[in-house]
Amino acid sequence: MEAFYTLQGEGQHSGRAAYFIRLGGCEVGCHWCDVKESWDASIHPKFTIDAIVKGALQFPGRLAVITGGEPLMYNLDALTAALQEVGFKTNIETSGVYPFTGHWDWVCFSPKKFKNPHPDIYKNADELKSIIYNKSDFDFAEEHSRLVSAECTLLLQPEWSKQEVMLPLIIDYIKDNPKWKMSLQTHKFMNIP
Repeated sequence: MEAFYTLQGEGQHSGRAAYFIRLGGCEVGCHWCDVKESWDASIHPKFTIDAIVKGALQFPGRLAVITGGEPLMYNLDALTAALQEVGFKTNIETSGVYPFTGHWDWVCFSPKKFKNPHPDIYKNADELKSIIYNKSDFDFAEEHSRLVSAECTLLLQPEWSKQEVMLPLIIDYIKDNPKWKMSLQTHKFMNIP
């Protein structure tokens, strides 16, 4: 769908320079998705892996973040191998609803209530990022935290439109449950993509 160089705005790698590769296509359908134009893959142009890698090489940062839409709709073995071959670290942001593919340095798994994750995401997740839209999302986050490895970073992130209401609840929740950490969408505060 698009590619751009910016700062990673959320999660464990927040603040790092990153080349984002956004793949079109998503069947999860989160009503609060901020990139709904990514859902229909057929309206976006196709690029070769070589063209994607050449685009990434135009910038000095060597972190490539594959996102969507839902990037695991596609087999990402060849793309991630090509990026790593020229010196990129590869991160993915995924809801985990499709079988796991790709060669990753970091896997951000953000489960959604609208479609169940594929079971193989749990053993591959380096980061569980749970979006908190309402109070029941804390229980949803805990359910998934029991399925990831003990080394997985656990993050709670307020959904942007509900931040004023949910942020104080998340702060209190983390104080009572210190295995969790806060994630904020810092790119929105900075007004960058």
